[in-house]
Amino acid sequence: MEASADTEYERKERVALVIIVVLASLAMASLLVAFSYYCYIRNRVSKRFKKTRGFNDAEKGGFGDLQVASEKGLQVFTFKQLHSATGGFSKSNVVGHGSFGLVYRGVLSDGRKVAIKFMDQAGKQGEDEFKVEVELLSRLHSPYLLTLLGYCSDHNHRLLVYEFMANGGLQEHLYPLSSPSARYSKLDWETRLRIALEAAKGLEYLHEHINPPVIHRDFKSSNILLDKNFHAKVSDFGLAKLGPEKAGGHVSTRVLGTQGYVAPEYALTGHLTTKSDVYSYGVVLLELLTGRVPVDMKRPPGEGVLVSWVRFFFHLLTSDMYSKSSKCRSPFLYRIWSVVLLDSHCNGSLLLPDRLCLS
Repeated sequence: MEASADTEYERKERVALVIIVVLASLAMASLLVAFSYYCYIRNRVSKRFKKTRGFNDAEKGGFGDLQVASEKGLQVFTFKQLHSATGGFSKSNVVGHGSFGLVYRGVLSDGRKVAIKFMDQAGKQGEDEFKVEVELLSRLHSPYLLTLLGYCSDHNHRLLVYEFMANGGLQEHLYPLSSPSARYSKLDWETRLRIALEAAKGLEYLHEHINPPVIHRDFKSSNILLDKNFHAKVSDFGLAKLGPEKAGGHVSTRVLGTQGYVAPEYALTGHLTTKSDVYSYGVVLLELLTGRVPVDMKRPPGEGVLVSWVRFFFHLLTSDMYSKSSKCRSPFLYRIWSVVLLDSHCNGSLLLPDRLCLS
């Protein structure tokens, strides 16, 4: 009887052990299935996130399909389309250099002439410039700013597609011998004044009609483009930065820009304001008036920096202009001189309160 009880106990023990093993195996299998499903879902979500994220994810890098920009009316091009439009990015179609990239002339399949900027800057700086230009220009609309038509974010290729400006950059016309691609044209004074006014309207739009204001940060003669009738548009917003929301404030940032155009207070402190652009605009005015580059150390001592050279002669010229014996008293020359006076308020003073706004 006792042996029978032991046998029954052992049988129940074996059954319990089998049940435990089976349940443990099922639990382990369930965990493996659950973990596999979790990995599958996570992978799908990750891919979907990467595919649809926009520019606000700048800190994590990558561009995805730039959904934000495409929703704002920009055309998305493939690299193959732009390769075909430029003749395989032929050197004969190079029309200029933007910040961080060559600019090519191109003709799309529908016959439109375009300018295509090939971003050649690798790493985060190149990515940031690409994002800034696409995001910024997709929401800026002014007849005095270059129009962005679309972009290409195809694998590792980053390209921007703009409207084509037949007469290139202002710099090419001011200094026709400055580069092999420069062209010679005689800009009369009326045309120069109109270019100055239209460029000012472009900056005014950025400073006064956008909140917070947009600071160009690299305003110069080569970034003023001219159409077939020599009307001007401001271009190249790769270094642009949103300004302070509070009037009279500044943003602190590392100093970027082009030698000869950078405002002194920005160069010294890194404090960036809309008036930093105004200083650069004043330098461009001097280029239009004198036909001299902002910095040329091959010139005699005292004449190498354009702003300093003009400031030295400013008071002498002022006294002569208004003297009764002056021969420079025609109405048109007074219009030219009014530009000189305007320029003195743009960059004649190193003090920000004395520098004008472009409105």
